Amino acid sequence: MTGELRSNLPVGSPRWATRRTQWRALGLDDEDMTKPKIAIVNSSSKLAPCFSHLDQIADKVKESIDAAGGVGFEIRTVAPTDFIMSAGRGGGYVLSSRDLISNDVEAVVEGAQLDGMVCLASCDKTTPGQLMAAARTNIPTLVVSCGYQSCGTLEDGQPVDIEEVFIQAGHVASGSVTVESLCDMSDRAITGPGVCSGMGTANSMHIVAEALGMAIPGSTPVRANSPRMWAAIAASGRVIVDAIVEGRRPRDILTAGAFENAVMTVLAVSGSINTVKHLQAIAREADSDVDVYALFERYAESVRPLSAVRPNGEESIERFEDAGGALAVLKQLGDLVHGDQVTVTGETVAERVAAAIVKDEEIIRPATRPHGDHASVVVIRGSLAPASAIVKLSATERRPRTFRGPARVYSDAASAIAGIERGELQPGDVLVLRGLGPIGTPGMGMGSQTVFAVDGAGLTGQVAIVTDGQLSGLVNKGIVVGEVSPEGALDGPLALVADGDLIEIDLSRRRVDLLVADEELARRSRTVGPDQAAPPTSGWLDVYARSVEPLHQGATLRRAPEPLI
Repeated sequence: MTGELRSNLPVGSPRWATRRTQWRALGLDDEDMTKPKIAIVNSSSKLAPCFSHLDQIADKVKESIDAAGGVGFEIRTVAPTDFIMSAGRGGGYVLSSRDLISNDVEAVVEGAQLDGMVCLASCDKTTPGQLMAAARTNIPTLVVSCGYQSCGTLEDGQPVDIEEVFIQAGHVASGSVTVESLCDMSDRAITGPGVCSGMGTANSMHIVAEALGMAIPGSTPVRANSPRMWAAIAASGRVIVDAIVEGRRPRDILTAGAFENAVMTVLAVSGSINTVKHLQAIAREADSDVDVYALFERYAESVRPLSAVRPNGEESIERFEDAGGALAVLKQLGDLVHGDQVTVTGETVAERVAAAIVKDEEIIRPATRPHGDHASVVVIRGSLAPASAIVKLSATERRPRTFRGPARVYSDAASAIAGIERGELQPGDVLVLRGLGPIGTPGMGMGSQTVFAVDGAGLTGQVAIVTDGQLSGLVNKGIVVGEVSPEGALDGPLALVADGDLIEIDLSRRRVDLLVADEELARRSRTVGPDQAAPPTSGWLDVYARSVEPLHQGATLRRAPEPLI
């Protein structure tokens, strides 16, 4: 043991006595009181299949911890799920729940002075929220992927998953998809627990956890309830107890080199654009000066997509896992990877990569034979996005790199979708959807349905979309500039865009520009206010709106809140 366990309070003190009384009532004996006390962070919920199997996993993690010489305590957090919880307040409860998770975890592990934690990673916001908590509290932490869901087939034998349901729902308004056929897909799309299949945000973040060194090497992605998942669960107790004994803390692992490994891995797997802000948030919570957005810009020059899992190509996440998963990707990246980085197991990345096997080099290609000649996640800037914006590109599909057209401005997703259905959006237009940022919604609104409404109207590739909202990791269609910063609710160019303004997107130069004279923008800034929904006067989203930092800083709650009036 590198030092006295912080959970062991002075014997005979009032707090020691009352803690002992409570824990004795739970069945612990005096020997247990001296062991490492470990939180099992469980975002269990019966609200969605993402979490529906986590209680069984938590029980097995506790058995593993107890067998390794620790004592496991299951703790609970909020369980955000995009498809269910985006229904209220413009989707504002989704991203903001990421930060609730980190606060939930901090309150328990710091209040109780626990010695370490095993985090059960599931839906999109759980993994970043847990990693943010690990970086903030800096107690030994292991992230365990709880797996992705199995999907079904249609009557004709074609596979169907929730991504296909999501896409096709955007075609109902145009009449090209009936409600009956949509319901048939919906009935068949999910056949087991776990996160969305495909390279969406959840699987991308599970892979990020491994690339950072915070998950067991070789454990992501993984089928939910599979033998591989249960093997990682069985090993979790030994790994976390050893990390506590050796004093292996998150900030020792979350170095600049670890973040570079994670960024390169996201680019190689064509991961979700949401990984960018989540990685930046983790760096902020670690008090690191790493600029994740700059890392994506730097490695966009050298790292190409080595896999093409849906929605980036036609491969399945199952075949990606079978080909070797995240560890195989790190192996294919070769000398670019920082092999000296230590993982939560105590091994270096190089040690684990050396033993890795790439089982199918068509699924996970070598760096010399990528799927495309372009980066799959592109950070862009320009006069319309002075701080940052992000574009997601297909690993295999060649899309136009430039677009120029007049703006058609909407201040919420419902108005944009209604405008599309009325035929207001024409080929050559740039749909500007603002007011969806972390402050504007507040909590960050969802732009995905607007993208699919454009697709349903047959306008994909004929129009571009610019938004300060967030996009599902399953969105990869057309030319979409997302997460524009500064957002429309702040003083900045996006708030000043008017119908008819020319906007130019040039992905080769990584720019998005508003072609309006500075004098005209200065005039508008004196008369046009930021685009923001009526601010909440109480509740969680009020706290969030007053505390959240800008997107390009990770949208963490580190801004000094404005005083209440």
